[in-house]
Order: sequence, then C-alpha cells, then structure tokens
Amino acid sequence: MSALPARRDEPASGFAAEAVRAQFPILATRMRGRPLVYLDSAASAQKPRAVIDALARFYEHDYANIHRGVYELSQRASALHEEARREVARFLGSRDPREIVFVRNATEGVNLVAYAFLEPRLEPGDEILVTEMEHHANIVPWQLVAGRRGARVVPVPITDEGELRVEDVAERIGPRTRMLAVTWVSNVLGTITPVHAIAELARRRGVPLLVDAAQAAPHLPIDVRSLGADFLVFSGHKTYGPSGVGVLWGRAELLEAMPPWQGGGDMIERVSFAGTTFNTIPFRFEAGTPDIAGIHALGVALRWLRGLGLEAVRAHEEALVGYALERLPRVPGLRVLGSPRARAAVVAFTIDGLHPQDVGTLLDLDGIAIRTGHHCAMPLHERLGLPASARASMGVYTTLGEIDALAASLERIVARFR
Repeated sequence: MSALPARRDEPASGFAAEAVRAQFPILATRMRGRPLVYLDSAASAQKPRAVIDALARFYEHDYANIHRGVYELSQRASALHEEARREVARFLGSRDPREIVFVRNATEGVNLVAYAFLEPRLEPGDEILVTEMEHHANIVPWQLVAGRRGARVVPVPITDEGELRVEDVAERIGPRTRMLAVTWVSNVLGTITPVHAIAELARRRGVPLLVDAAQAAPHLPIDVRSLGADFLVFSGHKTYGPSGVGVLWGRAELLEAMPPWQGGGDMIERVSFAGTTFNTIPFRFEAGTPDIAGIHALGVALRWLRGLGLEAVRAHEEALVGYALERLPRVPGLRVLGSPRARAAVVAFTIDGLHPQDVGTLLDLDGIAIRTGHHCAMPLHERLGLPASARASMGVYTTLGEIDALAASLERIVARFR
C-alpha cells in the first residue's frame, strides 16, 4: 500500500479546500463540543455564503410574483427568474433555455416524465428498463405508470464490483422496451456509469433515455449536447443550492409533444369553460407559483459551482476518495462496498459486528455526520445481501483531515464496542 500524504488539510490535487470551506458558515459549527465533520453531501450539500446572501437579498429587495406583472418589482423578479433558467442551461450545456423545466427536485422531474411522456405511450406488455443500483425515485414512478398500463419494470443487473456494463443493458433492450432510466452516479456505491455509451446504445435502438444526474451534477461536468440523452434530472439541494428546487432538462421536440402534467396558473394560454389551451414550453409544465427565491438562488449556486471549475472539483474529489479508500479499510472489520473503476465522492461501508445505525449514532458523538440505512436504494442493498450500510459522502469543502477524523473515530468505536 502506498504511503499516505504527509498533509491532511488538502488533497494532492492542489484544490484549495480550506479556502472553499471558509465560504460555508455552517462548517464553523461545533456539534457536541466538537468541530462539525459533515460527510453527508450525497443526501444534501451545505450552502455557501453566496447562496445564503442571494436568498436574503432577493427577499429583501427583489421579491414579487413572476410573469404577467406590469409593475417594476414583478418585472425585476421575472427577469431574475429567467436568468436563473439561462444559468441552468449553461450549467447543462443546453443551447435552448426552453428545455429547462423547474420542478421541486429530481424526483418530481422523473415523475413528470413518467406521467406526461411515457404513460400515454405505454401499452400492456411494454417494458421499462432500470438498473439494480437506482434510487427509489428512479424506480417507483416507473412502477406506478407500469401498473396503470399493464407494463412492467425490468432491472438490469450490476456486476459484483458494483459496475453497470453496457452489454448487460443491450441484452435487455427488446422490442417492447419503451424507456430506459439510468443513474449517472450511484448514491450508494459512487459508481460512475457509462452514460455516454448507454445513450449511444439507446439512440441506435430507438429507446428514450432518462438520466438521473442527482449525484452527478455536483461532481462531474455535464454537457447534454454531447451526452445524447432525452431527459436529465437533478436536484438543487445537492448542488449547493436550496432545497425544494430541481430541474428537468428535456429535448425541446419531446417537451413540445408532451401534454401538461399538472393544471393551474401560468401553464395556460387561455381558459374557458368550453376548454383550455396551454402555454408554450417550459411554462406548460410549471403550474402555480414556484419557489421564486429558491430558483434564483439555484442559479447563483450553479454559477458559483461553475466558478470553481467542475474539472478542478472532480480532481479534488478523486483525491479525497482515493485517500478514503486507502485509510478506511485500515479500520478493523471495515468493508467498503463495491470496487468500481470510476467512483464519485461516495464511500459506503459496513463494519463486522456493528449495525450501521449504531455506527452513525456513535460517530455523531464525535461531531461526525454520515448517513446510515438503505439510502433509498433497497433493491441495491438486497443485491449486496445487506439490510443497510453506512455512507460517507464528500463535497467541495471536504478535507483529508475530515477523512482522518472519520477513520480515527471508527477505530475508537471498533476498539470499544466490537
């Protein structure tokens, strides 16, 4: 095993993690008298000062309901709202802001596609392909529409190493396949799936593809033009923005052909008791008053994240994961789940003789926050033969010292309770 880095504050990538973490007020918090070590970014990332200030400033100076307001404040709020849409388009590499639909989270984006795009096209006997490593949000919506239409959800297996092979996807695409839904990054194993190759396969077979980028968006550069998928979803709260805001990106020609999913204000063109005509995209899918301030702050968060450089973020997190994969297995009885060749900033593990929930509770006594349970991925845990696991997930503010703190606390727990 190679020697560990001499320094513990910043990875060898040179990414200035300490300077970045200084922008996150909550990271100065002490928990139970100890410095907070936040290793639960896969569940929800913390917020930089730029986002916090943007929210406060918007409510103090710019808040009004958007669209169709003739007074200046409403027009200013509307302009900021649409600038956030353009910022999301830039973040995703889309040339057309009309392809950006604001939703509450990635989960709602999947549901929108399931009900507005797929269900009208489903017939009894049709199939929807997902993978064994999907989050429940990329399984249950498809099960619901499949049940309503007499279709079925077919899982694509993963390898024992926790990887998704393109050939296994190809083998299960058949004449009745109507949708393929794939995570870009597993929220348990950290596996980075070959989504570009899968998108090319889906195009050749004529199968629509939805990519769940909830775990990819905070960590990897995204360019929907080169990706070649049909739909992509991600959540604001995982990309250093507010909770309650998410994004569905869809190819404009597909969105234009889809019926509305929810009815209400702003998604209409004209309403009468004789009938209703609907707005253009993306507004057709944005019924009711949205989280106006949250969407503005999401745009700020993505601009802030782009300012760090997604390639630099990736290098920083690769160094963190590499160090964690060296350091954590030195804890007696600890087993890291999966060994994919490409892994994002997530490390899930178990410790012989200790329940993951107990491990998480004991770590909390040292001010260390991790996630325990099935991580909304029960089928994956069933595939692994486990009821639950512990998960440490990292972000732009994570340092090598925090990985050391986690490992040292785990060693003390093992020495005392195992």
